[in-house]
Amino acid sequence: MRNADITAAWVRGWAVSRGTPPPAEEPWGYRIDVGLGRHVFRHVVPEPDEPTVRKLCETVTQPYAWLKVLAEPEDVEGWITPGWTVPDDPGFMMYTDLRPAPAPALPAGYALHTEVHEGVHLLRVLAGDGSLAARGQVAPTGRTAVFDQIETYEAHRRRGLGGTVMRLLHNAAAEAGATTGVLGATVQGRALYTSLGWRYQGPLTGVVRDGGTDGAD
Repeated sequence: MRNADITAAWVRGWAVSRGTPPPAEEPWGYRIDVGLGRHVFRHVVPEPDEPTVRKLCETVTQPYAWLKVLAEPEDVEGWITPGWTVPDDPGFMMYTDLRPAPAPALPAGYALHTEVHEGVHLLRVLAGDGSLAARGQVAPTGRTAVFDQIETYEAHRRRGLGGTVMRLLHNAAAEAGATTGVLGATVQGRALYTSLGWRYQGPLTGVVRDGGTDGAD
């Protein structure tokens, strides 16, 4: 897929997954009004260059505004203006073909909870004491689906929960009619997704205004 197609799919599905207003198209890309205290809105720049990024940085003064730039962190660091920070954890745009396949069984002692809310398939894996062990969600939007908020909590890692969550979400997206999955990965997540056959599309660097460093994948 082309960068522009993957980015458009990711922006559209991410907004559905997070329950934000639909993205607004801008000359430089997309704006999503997120509305959280430490993630007020994000600008997504699919084809960045220094003049575009620098102008956005100079124009946007709202604390905890984010830019998501499809460029390497070392390039973006040279483009931003004072008051903007590139967090330590780099991001990666990834995609895969979606084909249903049997999901691995959960280990003994874990239970699966699934629901669909406004078109978003949400999945939680619960430990024996009812606490959350792993989670994930997927937002199908036609032929593409965005995988989002995939997480296995530290005490439950290396038990295959992440792979099971991803396979179940794959199947849910495919059954909804999607043929391509898209996601923005962290360093840790990239290793899991690569092992499951996801392909690397390109860098996805986050930039936040006024020094906020909370993750915003």
